[in-house]
Amino acid sequence: MVPAEQTDSVELAMFPLESALLPGEDLPLRIFEPRYSALVRDCLDSAEPRFGVVLISRGREVGGGDIRCDVGTLARISECLDVGSGRYVLRCRIGGRIKVCAWLPDDPYPRANVQAWPDKPGPAVTADQLHDVEDRVVALFERIAIARGTRLPSREALLGYQRNITDDAEKMLYTLASRAPMGPADRYAVLSAPSAADRLATLVEAVNSVAEMLEFQLSD
Repeated sequence: MVPAEQTDSVELAMFPLESALLPGEDLPLRIFEPRYSALVRDCLDSAEPRFGVVLISRGREVGGGDIRCDVGTLARISECLDVGSGRYVLRCRIGGRIKVCAWLPDDPYPRANVQAWPDKPGPAVTADQLHDVEDRVVALFERIAIARGTRLPSREALLGYQRNITDDAEKMLYTLASRAPMGPADRYAVLSAPSAADRLATLVEAVNSVAEMLEFQLSD
């Protein structure tokens, strides 16, 4: 399929979705459409049960005829339950980024030539910068909790990790983005940022926009 170190494009089965999936997330799927049942069977018959996922920019998941974004991620099938009649229940783990080089005919399911797309070199994201965006995400959740009259879990539970771990900035930024209450367009902007520094700036902008929208809604 697409090894992490692969740079040449390869053909890959694709699953367009109405959400942007970020590295490190889990993806549960219920498969019932015949073309995606075929995709699952082919993946399970391969040495690496993987497929690509991309955001649908226009259209729906069911039926085809959708317009698809060109930056996505790898999804690896970790659990599969065959419930009969061509239906499956899957649990997948989202891996690294991929970039679509060319879409191929949907025969029998969406396919594309893709290549792995690691971050481009750029300025390092500092601990202070990470701490700042963490504070912004937590403050957003606190504002929502106050408005709803609810209590929040611990900071670590909100962020999805403990602050004293030594994860790299790329992983931590994706985790923060997956936790922040953002829409598909903002999540895709974070995913498609070319470097970790660009991803940080995109995430800060998205969190600030959500916070401003929330304050406007609460002021009514």
